Amino acid sequence: MQYNKAVKIWLVIGCVMLFFQIFIGGVTRITGSGLSITKWEIVTGTLPPFNDAQWQAEFDLYKSTPQYEKINQGMSMSKFKFIYFWEYFHRLWARMMGFVFLFPFLFFVFKKWLDRKILFRLSYVILAAMTAAIFGWIMVASGLVNRPWVNAYKLSLHLGIALLTYCLLLWTTFIAFNPSRPYANNYFKKAVKYLFVFIAIQIFFGAIVSGMRASLYYPSWPDMNGHFIPPVLFDPASWNINNLIEYDKNAFMPALIHVLHRNWGYFVYFFGLYLSIRMLRYPLLKRDHIMAVALIVLLNVQVLLGILTLVNSQGTIPVFYGVMHQSIAIFILTVILFMNYAFRQQDSEVVNDRR
Repeated sequence: MQYNKAVKIWLVIGCVMLFFQIFIGGVTRITGSGLSITKWEIVTGTLPPFNDAQWQAEFDLYKSTPQYEKINQGMSMSKFKFIYFWEYFHRLWARMMGFVFLFPFLFFVFKKWLDRKILFRLSYVILAAMTAAIFGWIMVASGLVNRPWVNAYKLSLHLGIALLTYCLLLWTTFIAFNPSRPYANNYFKKAVKYLFVFIAIQIFFGAIVSGMRASLYYPSWPDMNGHFIPPVLFDPASWNINNLIEYDKNAFMPALIHVLHRNWGYFVYFFGLYLSIRMLRYPLLKRDHIMAVALIVLLNVQVLLGILTLVNSQGTIPVFYGVMHQSIAIFILTVILFMNYAFRQQDSEVVNDRR
C-alpha cells in the first residue's frame, strides 16, 4: 500500500520527538533533576509555578525528599529552578507528543489513510508509550523514599521501554515508506539481528551505569583505577544479594557493571566493524553501503564519547559528554534497526550469501 505523504511526515515527526524526549530525559538524569517534581499531576502539572509563593511551595515539597536532605541541603532557589526546569520540560514534551500523535491519528483514521497493518503496529506503540509513562512515575517514586536517587534498575527499565517505543514507531515508519529491495541476503539478515540484540544489551548496561552513577567510582580508561578488573569482584563475600540491591553502599555493583559495560562494548564494537566492513565488500545496494559507513563512524564516535565521559567524571558526570554518548547510542540503534528492516525477506526471497 502507498501511504499518504501526511502520514509519513507525521510518523517521522513522531520519531524525532521521541528521540528528543529520550535526549531530554538524559539531561534530566545526569543533572539530577528527576526528583525535583514530587507529584504526578497529568492535567494540573501542565502549568509551571507562576509566582514566588507557588515556587516556594514546590521547593518545600522538594525539601522533604531524601535527595535534598542528603545531597542538596542548602540549595538556592535559582538552583532548584534549574533542576525543576529539566524535569518539567521532560514531562511537558511528553504531553506535547501525546497531542501531536492523537489529533492527526484520529484524522487519519477518519480519512481511512491508515490500513490494518499500520493500525496494528501503532497499537503496540501506544501501549509501549503508556507503559513508559507509568514506569516513569514508578521510577521517580523510588527516589522519594530513603534513597536520594531514583532506583538504577527502574531507571534502566524506563529507558528500555522508551527505546522500545522508539523502535516500534521507527519500524512502523519504515513500513510506511516501504523501501523496495531487489534481492535479499540471508547471511546479513541473521547477522544484523544478532547485532541488534547485542547493542540493546549494551545500552541496557549503559543505563545501569548511568543510574548508579558508576562512572564516578572508576573515572579512568582503559584501566579501572589501576586494575583491569577491580579487586572487589574477586572477594567472594561481595557476591551477595544485598550488594545487588543496595548497590550504592559499596563499590561491588558499580565495579561489576563497569566490567560488563566496557567489555561487552568492546565485543559489540569489533563485531559491528567486522559486519560493516563485510557489507562494504559485498555487492549490496548503495544505501546498504551508506549504512555500513555510518555505523563505522558512529561506533568510533561512541567509543570516544564513552572514554571522554569516563575520564571527565571527576566528582560530577559531564552533562555534554554523557548526553551525547546516549544520543549516539540511539543513532546506532536506528542504523541497525534500518539494516534489520532492509535485510528482511520472505523464505521464498532468500538468496544465500556466497561465502
